[in-house]
Amino acid sequence: MRITPVDTHYVRPRMDASHLLESGGRAAFVDTGTDHSIPHLLAALAAAGLSPECVDFILLTHIHLDHAGGAGGLARVLPHATVVVHPRGAAHLRDPAKLIAATRTVYGDANFERLYGKIEAVPAERLLAVEDGHRLTLGAQELELIHTPGHALHHLCIVDRASGVVFAGDTFGVSYRELDTEAGEFILATTTPSQFDPAQLHASIDRILALRPGAVYLTHYSRVEHIERLGRDLHADIDAYVTIARDCARLPDRTARIAARLHEHLARRLDAHGFRGADAERHAILDGDVQLNAAGLDAWLARTAS
Repeated sequence: MRITPVDTHYVRPRMDASHLLESGGRAAFVDTGTDHSIPHLLAALAAAGLSPECVDFILLTHIHLDHAGGAGGLARVLPHATVVVHPRGAAHLRDPAKLIAATRTVYGDANFERLYGKIEAVPAERLLAVEDGHRLTLGAQELELIHTPGHALHHLCIVDRASGVVFAGDTFGVSYRELDTEAGEFILATTTPSQFDPAQLHASIDRILALRPGAVYLTHYSRVEHIERLGRDLHADIDAYVTIARDCARLPDRTARIAARLHEHLARRLDAHGFRGADAERHAILDGDVQLNAAGLDAWLARTAS
């Protein structure tokens, strides 16, 4: 199978990737980016020598808008593509009003328009809601979709056993190429609102590791190898995040306190990884994730408070 990473140009270069899959002249996209990303996806399709009619599937790992905001608009211009999603996400694609309202609350109206643009509904007849273990055929390849909650209850990963790769959305963390060093890739767990669950995320990471993939493709950002080491780092991160959240649970301004502690934790990890970038560079790359992770941990504390 041919795999082409496509930079969706969400927020900054090399932050958010869609992946174009091609086998036997048939194609699929894994995640879409936002509505603003659609021209980049269509350009990648044309560069691969494929027409819009060649695309059979739009495979969504989950419906957070940096992954699925462009699904409705993309489906409109790919006449034969079926949008594949977990059942928990399907209703929000048919009618994205609640998803839009929740995201506007987090980001504000001006930032919403800048980041996400127009969110189009996906017609019900273009949707396929799939459970754990569902298999699809793309050209000569079989793809398996597995349920991997922890980041989101409706999260799916796409497994290509023949190629030995997994498309992991956000379940297997985020890893920005700017943070690569001679030691390899740097990865961090993601705990964004509002469905982070540490036990589920540990189990989902272990499920990916049990597949023994040669590579994992992340939405943030694309291909990583050294999977066993990265899995250990993710497990350690989840435990560290939970400890930080619990330590800050009764403090005033706890979200801000959690964010400050998360940055300190990641700074120590970057030092140990051999990353020599200045503090300003670290903030520029990681502050968005740190703030979202802190908000997710705060929401987890609120849900689990006795």
